[in-house]
Amino acid sequence: MEIRVLLADDAAAFQELRLLALRECPTAFSSSYEEECDISLTKVAERLAAAPDRAVFGAFDDGRLAGVVGLLRERHRKLSHKALIWGVYVAPAFRRRGVGRRLLRAALDHAGTMSGLRQVSLGVNAGNSASIALYESLGFESYGVEKGFMLVDGVLHDEIHMSRVIAKT
Repeated sequence: MEIRVLLADDAAAFQELRLLALRECPTAFSSSYEEECDISLTKVAERLAAAPDRAVFGAFDDGRLAGVVGLLRERHRKLSHKALIWGVYVAPAFRRRGVGRRLLRAALDHAGTMSGLRQVSLGVNAGNSASIALYESLGFESYGVEKGFMLVDGVLHDEIHMSRVIAKT
């Protein structure tokens, strides 16, 4: 399994996996399949282009994209000591093999190289116990629950907000 930063050339593979994620796990993401299915590969490639304030990591198995995680630094000066983990997803065939953990470690390692970054945050559906356990095992701590964060097919879902301090050497 190779873990690396995705590049613009990975747009088609990323979009295919992202759309699978949105269809398979609609309560795990605030975006929906309907909102993203018509986004052009050009736009996806722009979002994956290298930038100092963001990165999307991919796990590849024999050249096939098996999982992803995004890292995005806050843009406002007063918030730029924080970054957000987003879009965590591992394809069903690759689950329970440590892929998500490796992706998150890569993102956290990268966060540690970002000058002035002190904290990484994420949100997770309160019903997703496997993801919550993974995040906790990587040092994330809950700091609140947003009741009714998301409405999917008429059902409200709560979101747990978690953060982790980035160790500075």
